Amino acid sequence: MTAASLLVLSACGGSGGEAEAGGDGEVGGLDAEFLTIATGGSSGVYYQIGATLSDLLKDELGSDTSVQATGASAENINLITDGNAELAFTMGDATVQALEGTGPFEGEPREGLMAIGTLYPNTVQLIATEASGIESVEDLAGRNVAVGDVGSGVELNAQMVLGAYDMDYDDLSADYLDYAEATDQMANGHIEALFATSGLPNPSLTELATSTDFITVPIDGEGRDALLDEYDFFQEATIPAGTYKDEADVETVSVMNHLLVSSELSEDAVHEITAAIFDNLDRVHSSHSEAENITPETITEGLVVPLHPGAAKYFEEQGVDLTTVPGATTAPEDVKTEDSGL
Repeated sequence: MTAASLLVLSACGGSGGEAEAGGDGEVGGLDAEFLTIATGGSSGVYYQIGATLSDLLKDELGSDTSVQATGASAENINLITDGNAELAFTMGDATVQALEGTGPFEGEPREGLMAIGTLYPNTVQLIATEASGIESVEDLAGRNVAVGDVGSGVELNAQMVLGAYDMDYDDLSADYLDYAEATDQMANGHIEALFATSGLPNPSLTELATSTDFITVPIDGEGRDALLDEYDFFQEATIPAGTYKDEADVETVSVMNHLLVSSELSEDAVHEITAAIFDNLDRVHSSHSEAENITPETITEGLVVPLHPGAAKYFEEQGVDLTTVPGATTAPEDVKTEDSGL
């Protein structure tokens, strides 16, 4: 059994609409007057959706809102747990590491993480210039490869993908760049491949396609099977033909995004925030094509932390079935994991 299997435990139950949170379900008393939304790089999908949420919550709740560009998942979790953000976009894999105290959270597990729900799948995209001749993950050996910001969800995925093909950073020249930097460096010929984990299409890659010939490298075969076997948060995925410059569908994997919310916010505050978002989904959907996948019916798919009681209350009021919502209450010392080499 993998780490994610052990973390996704019992249902929260439907009575009272309150999900388990941390170990005791306690939340703070802060209202929604000031809301900072931690997203990702300013050219990414997180930022686009986050900016729309910021405007929406300001209009609907009168909140003093701000959207913060960040290095994404790992940084966002730290911002939430340090009290420097009230809402944050994260990927499920990084969230699992935070619960376990592994990877960028080595020896320092994060407690009390809660969510408003899951949003849409982030697709792992491996891009290579046509001139490089790279056609497979194994072909990255000896090449200049952008692997994402240090500690970001992209970088975490890059490590996992390489590991699944019995490779690591020692086999290539790794550059720690965000999407905008990575695509600039690829356009300038300084890197030959890059990892991007985001919704489809990634805006930076769409822009890159106007000036640079590249292909989407498949993550398939035994390597993909190894990823799916070892990590429960990965799912099979396909990048449709025409997303960028590919004439055929490309196999890969994806992981669900979470919208985390601070446990310091009260039940009433998060109920108001959740209602503002999901009562105005047409506005959220207009922020990016991937946002169209955000629905009340799918907010628990791939969820690895409990819903905040305020969010659970809202969804129960809407008739959403919460009987299978997971809790993530296993203490770190009880989690048995295999060495992932991270």
